[in-house]
Amino acid sequence: MVVSIPVFGAISDATQRRKSWVVGFTLIACLSLVVMAIFGQKGLPLVGEGITGAISGAVISPGVALFGVLAAFTVANYAYQGAQPFYNAMMPELVPVDHRGRLSGLGTALGYVGSIVGVLLSIPFFTATLPILGALPERLIAFLRSAVPLTEHGGRVSTFVPTAMFFLLFSLPLILFCRDHNAVRGKTHVPWREAFRDVRETLKEARKHPGTVRFIFTSFLYQDALGTITATMALYAIFAMGFDKGSEVTLFLILTIPAVFGSYIVGRLVDRFGPKRTLSWVLISWVVLLVAMIIVPSKTAFWIVGAFIGLIYGGISTAERPLLLSLVPDVEAGRFFSLMVLSSRAAAIVGPFIWALAVDGLSSSMGVGFAYRAGVVTVAIGMMLALLLLRGVPDNFRRSVSSQ
Repeated sequence: MVVSIPVFGAISDATQRRKSWVVGFTLIACLSLVVMAIFGQKGLPLVGEGITGAISGAVISPGVALFGVLAAFTVANYAYQGAQPFYNAMMPELVPVDHRGRLSGLGTALGYVGSIVGVLLSIPFFTATLPILGALPERLIAFLRSAVPLTEHGGRVSTFVPTAMFFLLFSLPLILFCRDHNAVRGKTHVPWREAFRDVRETLKEARKHPGTVRFIFTSFLYQDALGTITATMALYAIFAMGFDKGSEVTLFLILTIPAVFGSYIVGRLVDRFGPKRTLSWVLISWVVLLVAMIIVPSKTAFWIVGAFIGLIYGGISTAERPLLLSLVPDVEAGRFFSLMVLSSRAAAIVGPFIWALAVDGLSSSMGVGFAYRAGVVTVAIGMMLALLLLRGVPDNFRRSVSSQ
């Protein structure tokens, strides 16, 4: 990703073609999920929750199958991340400036709807159940697993092909109805040599646009915090609050359902008050709610705080895209969205590492509950640092409004 994302950004800006790359990467991700299912079903031991029925012997050697699953997962994840700069850079062509917040919020909200629907549609292939409803009729499960290939044994491995199908299905609105309005026709020079320069050179170019570098580092801090709390919140509920294992689906719904509405509301706030001011409010809310999560005394209070976290959960991604677009020219958006994706990938490593140091370092001396609360403190500090750094980012929205 570090090597190729700047290249993708350069291609995007030079050709102004975004959609074909989004569609191509989507198809690669879907195909890779199918490959994961093939190697997983035909070569690895089928064990774990949800596995049912007679299991035939392995057709592919376990070593080859394991390598195939890991390689296919790597390609799928790479394709998904690779599509992000092109996907985000499509925004300036789809709506006018004063509707970007609304579009970003609506896109984030529908993304969470897709997450909920995707999980609910995949669970029957996994455990033959649905949350709240419980076990589904055997005839229905038999029909679903016979209609969708590589799902007959149940378990986690049976969710790969349905996930690929739903990913492709949910991408059809973009494939069918969106287009590149400003695509460059004919042959276009793509600055390959410049694109292959390291990230430091790209950041040097970013200094031409005041506040851009500062905002990229700001995004690193809050993405670091956001990714960490997302990855560890279920563990926090179990080890700090005493929830039973298996509460992950419930916690997912508690976070995601309010996020659908909160993302759209934040998008409207972006158009009304500007992306910088709105993002500041979101970060302040994160700090307050993380502190509340540390001090709440009961499980009920924890769920309430979790619901409020869900309400602002999509606020960061909703506000950050219009904010970045307010700092850089639309024709160069691909490069800078590439930098933002790069920043978030680095944050995905750093944040959990700091959390692990805090939790592992304090568990033996202070107890597991205290250690996990200390882990949340590190996340809150990351959000506060991001808020402080954001103060120095220019508020171009305010300038554009006052100049009209």
